[in-house]
Amino acid sequence: MSLRDQLRIMVVDDMSTSRGLIMQALDAMGLRQVGYAVDGPGALTAMAKSPVHLVISDYNMPGMDGLQLLHALRTDARSRGVGFILITGRADREIIDAGRKLGMNNFLRKPFAPQDLRACIEAVVGRL
Repeated sequence: MSLRDQLRIMVVDDMSTSRGLIMQALDAMGLRQVGYAVDGPGALTAMAKSPVHLVISDYNMPGMDGLQLLHALRTDARSRGVGFILITGRADREIIDAGRKLGMNNFLRKPFAPQDLRACIEAVVGRL
């Protein structure tokens, strides 16, 4: 069974359009085990029930931003090793540096092309 068939991914984005574009790109890559949440707390609840290998999260979300979600994942023993990709339109150095300190595996600037998302994912999990 290939990595593509085994990989479980959680997309976290409060904007349905952005979430849809990410999920459409993942589907085009042949990634079928993809779930989503509209916010950080929803993602944490879903992952407690059904663990994932990789989280692709927007940075700018109400209530709990992407870095706060990353912090929550890294401080929980059950999710400490989950891959984490931050997607942001505000790729300020301070955001990226904070993400790296928290254990972010990779990041992607909005807007992005599907091949950029694929390269970003493969840098974290290996060739799909």
